[in-house]
Amino acid sequence: MIFTNKSISNDDLVDILGWARFQCDRDINNDVAGVVTGLAWTHVGGEILFIESSLSKGKGQLSLTGNLGDVMKESATIAFEYLKSLLSCFNSITYTYIPEGATPKDGPSAGITMITALVSLFTQRKLKSKIAMTGEITLRGKVLPVGGIKEKILAAKRAKVTEILLSEANRKDIEEINEKYIEGLKFSYFENMLELVDYALLKEKVRNAQDLSFVKSER
Repeated sequence: MIFTNKSISNDDLVDILGWARFQCDRDINNDVAGVVTGLAWTHVGGEILFIESSLSKGKGQLSLTGNLGDVMKESATIAFEYLKSLLSCFNSITYTYIPEGATPKDGPSAGITMITALVSLFTQRKLKSKIAMTGEITLRGKVLPVGGIKEKILAAKRAKVTEILLSEANRKDIEEINEKYIEGLKFSYFENMLELVDYALLKEKVRNAQDLSFVKSER
């Protein structure tokens, strides 16, 4: 194909390079309980990561699906056990799914995203609009710092995220970045999970909120 002018359209790019193999920008919907956007680091850069959770009757178990590594599975277990420690009773099975199963995922940085998704699911509360988060969690609910911050910021910008939630210990990483690089983004920092969840979730419930009365076990 020969071009006679300097202008190249999107259709021209398809002819030259072929169809896109990767989906960079995905819609972030805050009107679904139990779905929270995380930020992940990969060997090819940062990417957004949707954590999806659902409930069914059971005995307080956690089931994970998706192509997850051992460290990420451990993070999910810690998040689940921390949530159970805050509740007096538990009568459900929680399914946590991380889409794009063909892509391996590992690391501890989805810990705060997982527990926020679980709290959103159990309370049916909406998530604040256009936010994403990254951070590790301990069994005591402490939010720990993670790496790959610059790459994760690029992923957030591609997804039109306007606010990123991080560990207080990651503040120094943001302050070292050129202001032009983070223009248009707000950063909020937390030391414990209760503060983060209270900030991230609105008091308003999602549309068509589920009846979760079965979650409470009888004593």
